Amino acid sequence: MSADTVTHDIRMLAAVRHAFRRRLLVVTAALAAILVVLAVLALMLGDRIVAPADVVAALFGQGSGGDRFVVLGLRLPRLTLGLLVGACFGLAGAVFQSLLRNPLASPDIIGISQGASAAAVGAILLLGLSGIAVSFAAFGGAVLVAAVITLLAGGFGRVGSGRGGGAGGSGGAAGSRFVLIGIALAFLAQALIGYLLTRSDVRDAQSALVWLIGSIGTVQPAELIVTAVGALVLTVALAVLAPRLRMLQLGDEAAVGLGVRVTSTRLLLTLVGVGFAAVATAAAGPVAFVAFVSAPIARRLLGGLGPALVTSALVGAVVVTGADIVAQHAFAGLQAPVGIVTGIIGAPVLLLLLARGNRTGASA
Repeated sequence: MSADTVTHDIRMLAAVRHAFRRRLLVVTAALAAILVVLAVLALMLGDRIVAPADVVAALFGQGSGGDRFVVLGLRLPRLTLGLLVGACFGLAGAVFQSLLRNPLASPDIIGISQGASAAAVGAILLLGLSGIAVSFAAFGGAVLVAAVITLLAGGFGRVGSGRGGGAGGSGGAAGSRFVLIGIALAFLAQALIGYLLTRSDVRDAQSALVWLIGSIGTVQPAELIVTAVGALVLTVALAVLAPRLRMLQLGDEAAVGLGVRVTSTRLLLTLVGVGFAAVATAAAGPVAFVAFVSAPIARRLLGGLGPALVTSALVGAVVVTGADIVAQHAFAGLQAPVGIVTGIIGAPVLLLLLARGNRTGASA
């Protein structure tokens, strides 16, 4: 290979990286702007309409006492929880789909959210728990299901070694095995939830059903603090692991060649992904489709196949915040759980992305 050819290839690579970074900056700025607009709307709208200028004044501790109570005491905690839950679901989906190289490998597909739900419903109906205790139960259920999936799939050593499917072509087999085992466990968890609901009192079952649909309507300060701290710790851990996740996407053999310890890295990334899903589910319930669609939408916006972690988090936050606004105000006389709206809009959005991908020959 001549020196001119090498120089040309280096310039082409630099141009591609520059174009990607510019597109990432534009997409990030656009999503951040959408989030700001949605946040202002969320703080404005309700039984008491607060003007945008009064919203800003209330956020800085100015304005009337009524506006400060409504904005800071009632609407800001709900908005903050929605942003955190959306970002956590988006990151959970991005981690699992990138790690397993399978677009179906989302926490709400492979049983992790269902495991959290079964544990939460059991805590509500069998133990009479409520509030943050239910959140901890949901977290434990998610971790338990993830551990069972890992054990039944042969563990990370087998995945990393390639016998069970890890690198290159075997990565798809490993991802498919995780997904299939997860789907089976999801049905098992759904059966357990159905059994618990049918044997319970109607009023208790109603409260459990509201949690199962996914709602951020009632926000307790302790839950908000736990969710924020959990999200912060997991984000720091993911920031450390993100470079190794990108190397794993090249295939296990390439990752090993770059110095990545495949088995331990997969374990750590899985724990982080489970953590994001558990934190979000514990706080708001299994909000449908957010983890599933956030990463595909993010990758579509960026025009690439990378993890798209930051963009996925922003997309998840936009989806949950926008869906919550619709859930609160689109149904006359009813504040619907946010999970109903995400379920209604999530499936068509994914089908639209897949249809466009088929036309352009790209994968969603």
